[in-house]
Order: sequence, then C-alpha cells, then structure tokens
Amino acid sequence: MLVTRQQLEEKEQVLLAPYALLSHNSRGRFHHDHEPQYRTAFQRDKDRIVHSAAFRRLEYKTQVFVNDAGDYYRTRLTHTLEVAQIGRTLARALGVNEDLTETICLAHDLGHPPFGHAGEHILDALVAEYGGFNHNHQSYRVVTELEHRYPSWDGLNLTYETLEGIAKHETEYDMAKFTDFSATTRASLEAQIANIADELAYNAHDLDDGLQAGLLHPEQLRELEIWRRLCDSLGWSGGMLDEVTRHGFIRELVGLQVGDVLRTTSQALTDLNPQTPDDIQHHPINLVNYSPEFKLLNRALKDFLFQNMYYHYRVVRMKERAAHFISELFARYTQEPRQLPEEYRAQIAKNGLQRVVVDYIASMTDRSALLEYRHLFDPMTRP
Repeated sequence: MLVTRQQLEEKEQVLLAPYALLSHNSRGRFHHDHEPQYRTAFQRDKDRIVHSAAFRRLEYKTQVFVNDAGDYYRTRLTHTLEVAQIGRTLARALGVNEDLTETICLAHDLGHPPFGHAGEHILDALVAEYGGFNHNHQSYRVVTELEHRYPSWDGLNLTYETLEGIAKHETEYDMAKFTDFSATTRASLEAQIANIADELAYNAHDLDDGLQAGLLHPEQLRELEIWRRLCDSLGWSGGMLDEVTRHGFIRELVGLQVGDVLRTTSQALTDLNPQTPDDIQHHPINLVNYSPEFKLLNRALKDFLFQNMYYHYRVVRMKERAAHFISELFARYTQEPRQLPEEYRAQIAKNGLQRVVVDYIASMTDRSALLEYRHLFDPMTRP
C-alpha cells in the first residue's frame, strides 16, 4: 500500500488540533517548486535540512566541550537530535504538527559557528559595527541564502511556516532577530515547542556532560531543590555516581521537565481555547511554558551551571582558545581577502567583506577552524 501526500494531509486534518499548522494550508515557498507525491511540504523541508551541508557540519561543532575534548560529550549535532526528539514528544502530546516541530528543531542551530557560544560572542564583537552576529539569524540566512544546492535559487526554498519558526526561535539566552516576519505576532505553537525543547535539552544534557567530565560533583548539586527531588524520586542517598545512575538522573530530569511543560501548556490551551493557529500567534504571550514552580527550579539550575560549569576554568580555557583562533582568522581574512575561497570572494560586492568573512568562519567546524589556523600561521603546515 502506498500512502500519498494527499492522504497524509487528510490524516493531519483528522488527527491534529484546530490550532495546529497543517501542511495542506501552508503559505507555500518563495520560489515555485512542485511538491512530492509521497511527502508533505513540512516533511520535505525536514529532508532538505538533513541533507544540507550546514547540518552535516554540526557533528564537529562545539556544544560546551570543544570537539577534540572526547567522544562522549554532546556536539551541536547530538544536541540538535535530542532537541528534535523532545520536540516531537511535546508536539505529539499537544496535538500539533510533529513534522513541522521536528523541522524547526533540526534547523535551529544551523548557523552556529565553531566553538559554541564563545565563537558566537567573539564574532558578534568583531562585527559589532556591521550588524553584529546572532546564530539564530545566521540559521535563517543559511536556509535562505548561504546553502547553494539548486540552480534557480539560493537557500533551501523552505515553506513560510518553517522559515517563520526559524526566524522566531528564541530561548532565554538566544533572542530572536525577526527577518521578513511580523514582530507583533508570536511564533506558532510548533515553533514555541522547538524553543522550549532546546532549552530543556541543553539544561539536562549540559548537566550530564558536566558530571561526566568531572567539572560537577553530586555533593555540589545538593544545594539545588530540583536535584534533591531527583534523589528522592530515584531513592538515591549519595555516594559514587556511576554511569548507569547518572543516566537515570538525566532521564528523570527530562521526564519531569517534559511533564511539567505538557501540564502547564495544556492548561493554557484550555483557558484560551484557540480555534485556529492565528489565535495562538496573536495571543500576547507564549503558551508553551513551564509552571511558575518549575521556572524557579530551572532558574536555580541555570545559575548553578553558569557558575560551576560554564565558568569552570577548563571551559574558560577552551573559550579563550576559541576567541584567539577566531580573532586571528578574522583579522587575516579581512587584511587579505584573496585568502578566502573563490565562492566567498564572489559575495563580497553583495554582502561586504566583513559579513562574508563572518559567513566563512561561521560555516567552519571546530577542527576545520583549527586546521585553517595552522595553514595560515604555522610555517610547518602546508597551505
């Protein structure tokens, strides 16, 4: 039996909530493009993202630990996949479009530069007078301008709904920079889910990586109410935190957070009783959220991670290395643009030298940035 796109669209209309975005009702793509026979428009968007060069590069881009720190720690790719998994769980339970939610999740970090947030911060400082750098906005540029896979247009030619979800992606620390979309409307419920799935994933998994790396220790975590709840839930009274037990803690933490988001969001939807996606987007606040209780618990966890992990001396050393590498690359390319690859030099007249240099550096993985640094500055490395 073959299931056609039309049948998939009809299934969405039957199964999804009235406030869900349906692929059949998509506002379409900027460039005319036929839709496939056996995939919905949002499924096609997802496939285009997964097959993009920017998505493949996420495998070798830093989450917290630089890629050469070890094989266990999260990279941007594994983080992205975990966000997508959590996003699908939330979307399925709330009756909205899983495919669209997953697509936005998979695209949310495509514009991240090498070396994680340290790379982002130094790039932002280097081009402050040229518009700055924001990885959310860069992700939008990746899918609309910087990917070159089609003869008739730049970018991936994604649907309006996917592009809006990418443009309006934001968490507490990553605020959206609206591009071609109204700043007076909220993100769709699918995009709001992607936002909170991102935040939920990096809180839990940065904690996991910190414990695995020995930057954090269980006795430190006793100051956190959420950790004490996890201990009570798992019946753990202290001692050696072995690998299996650590995995149990992280699973329980994710489960608690997901359950709270679902209960809180479900109640908000019941109170509002939205009948269309527009009702969601014209509501003055996001509906996908934590309860006030869990907001406080998460605030304490975030503060703890900032103080004890993100500013741990080993992580700070990595950040300083990253700032040095990126600053030197930026200076060398802007001083002598002929060292840029030809396809980037061709964009200078259109986008300006500094923006083109940033685009090139942001596209690099951790290891390609390090290799490029050696090519430019190490006399013993062949160019």
